[in-house]
Amino acid sequence: MEHTRRSLLAAGATAGVGVAGCLGGGGGSNQIDTGAYDCDLSEPGDPDLDYRPTLGNPDADVTVRVFEDFTCGHCASYTLNHFPTIREEYVDSGDVHYQHWDFPIPVNETWAIPVASAARGVGVRNGDEAFFEFAGTAYESQGNYSGEAIGAAAEDVGADPCAAIADAQFSAYEQASQSDKSEGESMGVGGTPAIFVNGSPVEEGYGAETIASAIDAEL
Repeated sequence: MEHTRRSLLAAGATAGVGVAGCLGGGGGSNQIDTGAYDCDLSEPGDPDLDYRPTLGNPDADVTVRVFEDFTCGHCASYTLNHFPTIREEYVDSGDVHYQHWDFPIPVNETWAIPVASAARGVGVRNGDEAFFEFAGTAYESQGNYSGEAIGAAAEDVGADPCAAIADAQFSAYEQASQSDKSEGESMGVGGTPAIFVNGSPVEEGYGAETIASAIDAEL
């Protein structure tokens, strides 16, 4: 199937692309400050650890799996600058079933699991569209993560800010994130973002045009 997308791909490729992506980092743990949100945080009960954030047609001939760390700068670049092109040209058209997988390296131990947990909780309660909107907004705050930033990102997509902050505070979805990471490791993932098209890794970076070429080869 042929697509006309060169202008969009050129726009999506303007941000720098690193082939290796993020490989590791550091950090610590912290008590999350709720900031302007008056939240009485309590540990979430019975999180849906089977939830998988997805977009597009589940019966599509092409499945794209993307492994990300919310504290990886390359993942932020991919999500904010390249993913929108792939979504518009392939996901929204029904050609691709797109899946998010966590891969907490972590680049920053303080925030990798908490932000991933907040994102998953938003998705569980508010749906996949809310998950991906939250993820994009969260990435815009990368480097300045806080309880208040998480709450604001949740509120922006119509989700409960205090519930998102609680998911982050208690790392409610850590088990799910670590399970995703184990799956990624079994597939040879060593850095993020790691993108697979029908099970085969995209080797030449995470630019929109590179991913598009891999998808086109499967259509």
